[in-house]
Amino acid sequence: MPVNHLNEWIPNIVIGQDYDRHYENASLHFDVLGRMADFFGRDMPVHRHARYLQIHFIEGGESHFYIDDQVYHCLGACCFLTPPSVPHSFMTEPGVTGYVLTLHESLLWQLLHDSQHTHLEAERVVPIGIEQRQLDADGQRQWQRLVLTLESLQDEWNQHNNDKRFALETLVRLLLLQLLRLVPAASPSQIVNSEELRQFRRFSELIEREFRQRWPLIKYCAAIGVSESHLNHICQRVANCPPKRLIHDRMLQESKRLLRYSSHTINDIGYQLGFTDPSYFSRFFRKQAGITPKGFREQERGLA
Repeated sequence: MPVNHLNEWIPNIVIGQDYDRHYENASLHFDVLGRMADFFGRDMPVHRHARYLQIHFIEGGESHFYIDDQVYHCLGACCFLTPPSVPHSFMTEPGVTGYVLTLHESLLWQLLHDSQHTHLEAERVVPIGIEQRQLDADGQRQWQRLVLTLESLQDEWNQHNNDKRFALETLVRLLLLQLLRLVPAASPSQIVNSEELRQFRRFSELIEREFRQRWPLIKYCAAIGVSESHLNHICQRVANCPPKRLIHDRMLQESKRLLRYSSHTINDIGYQLGFTDPSYFSRFFRKQAGITPKGFREQERGLA
């Protein structure tokens, strides 16, 4: 079981196993933000990708990123680089588009082997958060080059051209260098003290383990050893939303996943998620998603 230096469990997500098994052994994965957000949720709790670097490019809206001990609150287009194994979480608004690049660290070092950039040394790749609106005129020009490279990556990823892997790796190398050239203009972040981070990580871990048990908020607080008001303060500071929303969003995310990908009845799904009354599950889902479970399933399957 993976732990951090505080001996706390942090979920490890492997894109090729937990999301897209077509790329189970791949060192490179590229996807649009919307598709991954539909699967994992727009409000992703603290997790890590052991041995994988990840880049999120967000094209607009409001977003909140937590990377290790940094919190970024951004408006508009922004880009984040999370080094391998570094804990992170994020939240984006519904409908916001973008890209997500996942890269195995062995390929990262291979692609950047000849670079003289000090940030590219194996032990010195650091978290990066860049907000377009903070850039000066030169930075805006570099940002546009970054956008063009991402669009080229998407086009190459979706094609079946000769030397596709070579082309992808060349574009990824260019993308990394373009991103690192923008590092001096990195977005300001808010430092969150280590005790708050420890408690937030513990809350995220408990949600992941216990959300099916439908714990009341007071039980989470007791397990963490904080008051409800203090937990609310921590969640607002780190995730910019109250703790109950984090719990409900995780439940809704799992509900949608089961409705979309499983053949279980709606009643069975409700039971799996800790609802003893099927009508209560339907009311919860409709309140959170604005549609009934049956309507959501039919919509997803093109039956509506």
